[in-house]
Amino acid sequence: MLRVCAAVNRLTLRGALGKASVAMADSLAQIPDVEIDPEGSFKYILVRVKVKDGDAHKDIVRGTKSAQYHNHIFEKVNPAMEALGMECKCLGGGKIEHNSTEKKLRVFGESTAFGKADHSVSVEKLKSVFSDYDITWSDN
Repeated sequence: MLRVCAAVNRLTLRGALGKASVAMADSLAQIPDVEIDPEGSFKYILVRVKVKDGDAHKDIVRGTKSAQYHNHIFEKVNPAMEALGMECKCLGGGKIEHNSTEKKLRVFGESTAFGKADHSVSVEKLKSVFSDYDITWSDN
């Protein structure tokens, strides 16, 4: 009888953990891929957001004129993601020029603190949100 109870408890725990993992993956899906300023030239970072103690992850782009340095962006993103039960790693940074009138985005440069982001990945994320924009990037 004791073995049966232990087996049932393990199955219940696995089921609960499975549901928790699904819930965390759903939470990950709710995180916007891109949050950038609507106009101007500013620093941006590419961040990998991962479910704590899990494998599910996604890359997100964050950029704002209010950040003097790239790490200022990460210092805002990281606690917000931790509050959702996520872990963050900055994959690099650069700059974005956003011209909403001409519907153009240009991604370039690098972060002194985090190194250069893979701009091609950042651009794919940007295209998912700004599908009607002309989006370019360079390593300069």
